[in-house]
Amino acid sequence: MQKQLNIDSLKQKYFDFLNESKTFVISTKDRNDDPFISYAPFVKHDDRFYIFISKISDHYQFIEANEQIHIMLLADESKSPNLFARERVRFQCTSENVGNENKEEIFAKFEEIHGAPMMNMLRSIDMSLFELTPTSGRYVIGFGAAFEVDLSGNRFDHVVVDKK
Repeated sequence: MQKQLNIDSLKQKYFDFLNESKTFVISTKDRNDDPFISYAPFVKHDDRFYIFISKISDHYQFIEANEQIHIMLLADESKSPNLFARERVRFQCTSENVGNENKEEIFAKFEEIHGAPMMNMLRSIDMSLFELTPTSGRYVIGFGAAFEVDLSGNRFDHVVVDKK
């Protein structure tokens, strides 16, 4: 008999995971429609995700050109070395370039989380902020179980993932 899942506690665990994540893998498609993947620092501010990307990088162009992108959040592995393998969140997102004006609170958060040297380096390059709006995703819990998440409707549907 399968153990009954406590949806409320798993929802809380899901949101805790979002708050503890420090970086993510961002995936778009390149000009040939092939996957284009890299890491990007991000911060959460007023329940929104922001990434800071160089205007001269290919990634900037691919994000500008794609209405839908995917991100996978990774937790701070110093707290739990196995968290990447056991628990992760993958989102489908829309993105908007919001520029850098009047975003000092967000930059201060970047500095607090990722360190002043990194922010000083980023500010020396032509960078721009993107705001990501997650629309749906999958939160994987351990091996063999996941939640499909529809953020617009705040829906959590439990699914069993085949163990391979």
